[in-house]
Amino acid sequence: MRHVLQRLARSLFQRLFRVELRGWEHYPHDEPRLLIVANHVSYLDGALLAAFLPDMPIFVINTHMARHWWVKPFIAVTRHVSIDPTNSHYLKTLIQHLKAGERVAVFPEGRISVTGALMKIYEGPALAADKADAALLPVYIEGAQYSLLSRLNGIVRRRLLPRIRLTMLPARRLTATARNGRVRRRELGRQLDELMVELAYAGMNIDQPLVSAMLETWARHGGNRTVLQDAQGQRFGWRALFARAFTLADLLESPCAGQHHIGLLLPNSNAAVTAILALHLRGRVPVILNFTSGSQELLGACRTAQVRTVCTSRAFVAAANLDESVAALSERTTVLFLEDLRQFATLPTRIRGLLKSLLPTWSYHRIAGPVRADDPAVILFTSGSEREPKGVVLTHRNLLANVAQARAVFDITPRDIALNSLPIFHAFGLTTATLTPLLLGGRLVLYPSPLHYHVIPEIAYEHGITILFGTNTFLNGYGRNAHPYDFFNVRLVIMGAEPLREETRRLWLDKFGIPIREGYGLTEASPVLAANTRHRHCERTVGKLLPGLDHYLEPVEGITDGGLLCVRGPNVMAGYLLADQPGKLIPPRTERGLGWHDTGDIARFDADGFVTLLGRAKRFAKLGGEMISLAAVERLAADCWPEDQHAAINLIDPSKGETIVLLTTRQDADRSDLITATHREGLSGLHIPRHVFTVREIPLLGSGKLDYPGVRRLAEGLASA
Repeated sequence: MRHVLQRLARSLFQRLFRVELRGWEHYPHDEPRLLIVANHVSYLDGALLAAFLPDMPIFVINTHMARHWWVKPFIAVTRHVSIDPTNSHYLKTLIQHLKAGERVAVFPEGRISVTGALMKIYEGPALAADKADAALLPVYIEGAQYSLLSRLNGIVRRRLLPRIRLTMLPARRLTATARNGRVRRRELGRQLDELMVELAYAGMNIDQPLVSAMLETWARHGGNRTVLQDAQGQRFGWRALFARAFTLADLLESPCAGQHHIGLLLPNSNAAVTAILALHLRGRVPVILNFTSGSQELLGACRTAQVRTVCTSRAFVAAANLDESVAALSERTTVLFLEDLRQFATLPTRIRGLLKSLLPTWSYHRIAGPVRADDPAVILFTSGSEREPKGVVLTHRNLLANVAQARAVFDITPRDIALNSLPIFHAFGLTTATLTPLLLGGRLVLYPSPLHYHVIPEIAYEHGITILFGTNTFLNGYGRNAHPYDFFNVRLVIMGAEPLREETRRLWLDKFGIPIREGYGLTEASPVLAANTRHRHCERTVGKLLPGLDHYLEPVEGITDGGLLCVRGPNVMAGYLLADQPGKLIPPRTERGLGWHDTGDIARFDADGFVTLLGRAKRFAKLGGEMISLAAVERLAADCWPEDQHAAINLIDPSKGETIVLLTTRQDADRSDLITATHREGLSGLHIPRHVFTVREIPLLGSGKLDYPGVRRLAEGLASA
């Protein structure tokens, strides 16, 4: 009887919800003991598993949940065991069923999600699997959270029959080395948590073009609600954004005919997002140029990426004093101004754009042609903090993988309002702070400059911002200038690009009650590699690696507690474009083969998997046969003078080989303070810089990072004076 009902339920779900099964070939028919673990997003979840799993499992149901009238029909036709999670004896029941060779299904979150993201993961199922020597089979439920039977009313647009996808990963066993019961339980619980995070990442479709992902978000959350607004007050929903993008794509078709790479020189604005989308609608690749670079750097970037046309704005060029740079670009490329293009946006042209937005999926595939997930989606340039900038080619899969990784560890919802003032020529500003909020259904407010320390807090207050992105430098500036109530609605602050200073962390905790979630990444990784989150946080680290990544540490002479971090994963770039080989893609490679990328960072991992960065491999000084981290010297200076900026550099010393020089904005800087701090921290005396120079300001890049070539030139000049 149960098998008949199962087939009927399966047929009904297929017809109503168009259920897609991914990874179902992983089902282990011959596994004698199996614990099925799934995320929990709706009251449909149990019925979905019962309908589509090849073997009917025993469902673990909360005793209190089992009393509800709408659950009793499910209980009547399925095998189940009712447990009270407040009673520790419930694990014994679970273990007994597993040891008896039963297949058991459980939701490790213990409750239906109220955010759409993963909730707290209980350790009990991991312990039960360990005691029973059972394999874990992860299943991810995607789409049911948009049904009327979810608990996300007011957070997502719920509807009667959303499309549902069930993703299955290969079965695996948890392994623990600890014998102590409490320690072993904690270790197993951590592994289960990591498995559920990996599952959440795998549940998002990254094998598609970026435009298709945007169209999915539109279909899921609606096309008319505001998703994008900028400093000019323009507000776009998905439909308006696509209508304008289709129009701009048509306007660019003639002047960009036969060109694949198109340069963009634009600030954070609706126009910039529209331009990126317009190029994608025609299958072109945006090359986003760093407008804080000089004219020679811009020309070099265009040569490297083989850009013949650059789109910009007259208003922006005037406001940013870029006349000289644009004049230089005009000699080598065709410069198109958006204001000039608008003159050709006649009524028929606008109507065509609007009509295409009524059938956006069909229109996109018709005019873009075949676009694959592995095709280039954007070209950015490395910051050039240590060497000549290189073009970084990121594919559609790279970008969507990083968004999926962020979704797996951060609880970003459609109710969130994110503020991004970080430039989109920086991967942090583009992927993390622009694409992620948009593709996860949130609302994005764009502001053109992160340096307006008095304005950003006002914008956050006015718009009720809930998510803020920044670097340490920028967040410190906002914190100092903001009223304690300006960030009253902010619940998540994500920081990267430079190390988090203790002074900044304390400032935000003491003044606003908000912890800063420090992460780590690089342009070549789209950019995020690791992050601290609400669930997984450890001070003075950059968090844990995101799901889907492999890594190893390459030994480095003189460093015993870490190594050179090399990574591989779906968010790692397709390759470099180099100045001396324009147009030629150089894929990432290390001694272990293709696909591996040398981050250039020295890192160490603790027992729980948290990553601590020791510094750039090229930012170590060799003194007395010992490798000294220049980043550690900078942290030492920050501990002494937390309100100032500092930069350490190694210079050639004729007698000692190398010496460390510190530049600081501290006007009364005294080397004796550093000596005292060194003793207090238990550091070697080699960390004390030979010379300390006071400067008015430390050279910075447009991204907010330290400009180390500029620092080196300044230090060399001061040292030789």
